[in-house]
Amino acid sequence: MTDLKNYPPIPEALQQQIDRLLASGRRCLLGLVGAPGAGKSTLAAALQQQLGELAQVVPMDGFHLANAELQRLGLAGRKGAPETFDSAGYVALLRRLRQQQPHERIYAPEFLRELEEPIAGAIGVDAQTRLVITEGNYLLLEQGHWAEVAGLLDAVWYVEPDEPLRLQRLLQRHMAFGRSEQAARDWIASTDEPNARLIEASRPRADWVLRWND
Repeated sequence: MTDLKNYPPIPEALQQQIDRLLASGRRCLLGLVGAPGAGKSTLAAALQQQLGELAQVVPMDGFHLANAELQRLGLAGRKGAPETFDSAGYVALLRRLRQQQPHERIYAPEFLRELEEPIAGAIGVDAQTRLVITEGNYLLLEQGHWAEVAGLLDAVWYVEPDEPLRLQRLLQRHMAFGRSEQAARDWIASTDEPNARLIEASRPRADWVLRWND
């Protein structure tokens, strides 16, 4: 997960949106959706830092299929596409988080970019956590099990940075985790950008579009 240290206070408009969610007095699930490189994980981390023990981040990326399974399915070259996730498992976790019982602790997986693998049971969510923030690419997709996600969330924000900034972030991310510049550009063109177009088509279904440039 993105480091939680040293984020500036979130803007007042975001705090007002969060206050509206928390005003219900019950557990709320907030979804952050956007194209690769939009800054979803950074925003989620900034919100968690601001809210402290009130919030926990549970990323969709924890449901990446393992590399060995992607190889078996012939999907290694499409890693990050909708079919390369355990979408049914993600939906099941969201249902559990909506129905969490007092004194129950629910564990969620986390994706480690350093390993390019998901790690089971890496994130614990206590029953007292008021706001669960889940971020990922396909929260508003209307196909397969993904179509069930939006109905399990109290609000979904579409995170939309300037396009040149988003692409620069993507390039830097891929290079930071071992790809050459050319390999990074090739992966963005062949995999990330087709996924981005699919995600952008879901934008009208978001509850709020947030311009987020860190």
